[in-house]
Amino acid sequence: MSEPRLVQPSAGGAMRSRILAWALWDFGATAINAIVVTFVFSVYLTQAVGDDLPGDTSPASWLGRALAMAGLVVALLAPVTGVWVDVPERRRRALAVLTGLVVVFTASMSLIRDDHRYLWPGLVLLACTAACSELATVPYNAMLRQLSDPQNSGRISGFGLGLGYFGSVLALLVVYLGFVSGEGETRGLLQLPAADGQNIRAAMLLVAAWFALFALPLLLTVPAAATAESDRPRGVLNAYRRLGADVRTEWRRDRHIVYYLGASAIFRDGLAGIFTFGAVLGVTVYGVSQADVLLFGVAASVVAALGAVVGGQADDRVGSKRVIVASLTSMIVIGLVLWTLSGTLAFWVCGLLLCLFIGPTLSSARTLMLRMAAHGKEGMAFGLYTTAGRAATFLAPWLFSLFIDIFDSERAGLGGLVLVLVLGLVALLGVRAPHTRRS
Repeated sequence: MSEPRLVQPSAGGAMRSRILAWALWDFGATAINAIVVTFVFSVYLTQAVGDDLPGDTSPASWLGRALAMAGLVVALLAPVTGVWVDVPERRRRALAVLTGLVVVFTASMSLIRDDHRYLWPGLVLLACTAACSELATVPYNAMLRQLSDPQNSGRISGFGLGLGYFGSVLALLVVYLGFVSGEGETRGLLQLPAADGQNIRAAMLLVAAWFALFALPLLLTVPAAATAESDRPRGVLNAYRRLGADVRTEWRRDRHIVYYLGASAIFRDGLAGIFTFGAVLGVTVYGVSQADVLLFGVAASVVAALGAVVGGQADDRVGSKRVIVASLTSMIVIGLVLWTLSGTLAFWVCGLLLCLFIGPTLSSARTLMLRMAAHGKEGMAFGLYTTAGRAATFLAPWLFSLFIDIFDSERAGLGGLVLVLVLGLVALLGVRAPHTRRS
């Protein structure tokens, strides 16, 4: 049964305000990913809270294990969440619950003091935040169908993505200038004490309020319209049965789509790992200060966005697969070079080069999925694409922590991330992909 049109694009000003509200949620959510998961709180846990942690396992390794567990939770719950929000009136409800949990978990991080006894509660809060934030994208992305039609869905999706990039840059600058910049006993324009991590803990309250503020317009303005009875299965076991049926359908039609789902899940998790653990490695291994790593995050977001634009142009000329293969190969080489180098300059140069290729890889990966999907089956194809990506979210964190433990070196964690990219590249080489849209 096809989903009825819930909101017509001809609604004029009301529709534009709802689209803006939808994009503002992503504007706020990117602050969680940038400040909490990547550049601030995770660095605070590994560099300050766990600095004097007893035992042989490093805080960075524990961070990898915590995020690996979060990835497993997402992999298990994503199919169930997807089936639940296939009924349109449930989307806003599910999004509100998951958004609220992210806000509560993030605000609770303000209680994590600079003491190794607080490392475990901090890791639990970080893992819960990462899992809920990732699961929240399921109903959020599904809402796009309520706000667009086939003629404008690409533009609306791009608008949300662009506003999200801008949100991460703005949030990083606000936290850097207000809470982290400078040296001495007080930091930032607010002159907050650095002792006991008070400035970082205050920043977590700001980020929680930031996300809540920009999420409210979507939760209040986009209606949860009722629809006819859905033909989608309900229940946990039925969710996995439906997932298996979709995979079997695509396998019978073109098994290379199934190959690509697996390959893209692997290399996309590698890309996420580079972003997630790059800041931790920059501070703990390459000597970047906790303040400067925020400036690196701003530069990285801008470079990734520029790379996506350039990669999109190359995609139309040479094909999606070639762009992905070239980008992954470049990232593997740069990652291995960075593994052998030391110092902040090496991190800045190689780190930004890595980010330059993240944008085109993600952009072309989505385009290739569209080109491989059958006409009229794009929704099912992208549903599998999203689920497959979430199913592998534990791989990079697990290999990151495993390499640290095996080689007894936090620098070795970079080798685990490079290995994920290598595995994804090798899997992709076996995929037969079209250059243009299939008929």
